[in-house]
Amino acid sequence: MSGQCVAKSPVGLTIGVDVVDRFSHICVLDADGDVQEEARIRTTPSAFAQWFRAASPSRVVLEAGTHSPWISRLIAASDHETIVANSRRLRLIYGNDRKSDRVDAESLARLGRLDPRLLCPVKHRGAEAQADLALLRSRDALIRARTLLINHMRGASKAVGGRLPKRSARSFHQKVAEHIPAELTEALRSELDTIARLTAQIRDLDKRIEEMAETRYPEITALRQVFGVGPVTATTYVLTLEDPSRFRRSRAVGSYVGLRPRQADSGDQKPQLRITKAGDEALRSLLVCAAQYILGPHGPDSDLRRWGLALAQRGGKAAKKRAVVAVARKLAVLLHRLWETGEIYEPLRNARMRGEIGPAA
Repeated sequence: MSGQCVAKSPVGLTIGVDVVDRFSHICVLDADGDVQEEARIRTTPSAFAQWFRAASPSRVVLEAGTHSPWISRLIAASDHETIVANSRRLRLIYGNDRKSDRVDAESLARLGRLDPRLLCPVKHRGAEAQADLALLRSRDALIRARTLLINHMRGASKAVGGRLPKRSARSFHQKVAEHIPAELTEALRSELDTIARLTAQIRDLDKRIEEMAETRYPEITALRQVFGVGPVTATTYVLTLEDPSRFRRSRAVGSYVGLRPRQADSGDQKPQLRITKAGDEALRSLLVCAAQYILGPHGPDSDLRRWGLALAQRGGKAAKKRAVVAVARKLAVLLHRLWETGEIYEPLRNARMRGEIGPAA
């Protein structure tokens, strides 16, 4: 049609930032989508603060990564609209056959200028919550290191015809020393000493985490009403979500932590796919561990346990594994509900309403 012009973006300047460990590339687009400026700066707080404080208020887009928490907070403090793009939604960048820092920065800017919702923006937690969560991450790293050493000791013993007895990781260093094959005593002594030190450090972190939970995060008490949810799981949950009002519905938390099955329906075909595994891996792992306890032989009777066991008995391929994941997803939803409302948790509320058990004493 003659006389029709292309409307400009409602955003003035859009800045794409491709963050790399040492140097980051910046691309500035004007309202018409033309490249106005490009820059390369050091990936340091001082360099970013200097550049963005001098820049006009803009929409800034960067990808979620190792440096994005502190960078996004710094940019937002300089009065810019800051968008942290979900890495899973950036196939346009990863699939580019002309991939470079400069091209990636421009691609981020153009995506942010078009529609930020296409990037499924990530909301980083605050600096205080990030520091507290680092304590939990340290504990997780120590546990993984201890597990690696224990597995190595078991494998090395089997290689020479020996076998270390089954013991919990906490008591491993105390119970297996006398069962180490004689020819491996010298080789495995340092590993056993390291396992003992790691166990002591993990025990110390457990105490610190419980103290932190009691003094700084009183809302965790509501979450710990659920059997199988200890201080580590509850604290990780609260620090990862940070604000329960972020979610319009409690059910959305299941998708947020990556426990929702993928979907690829086409016509009449609705294949059963694996979960998305989006979101925080540590929290997802803790929720799955809690679900395993709930469905295990020591799990107390509850609506959640009954529902999970019924799901596992339906048969089919990997029914028990699917039941564990499903219970973990329901647990994530339940914890959000308890956190948001602060109500008293009734393990058999649904069973009582259906008349399957008598009224509460």
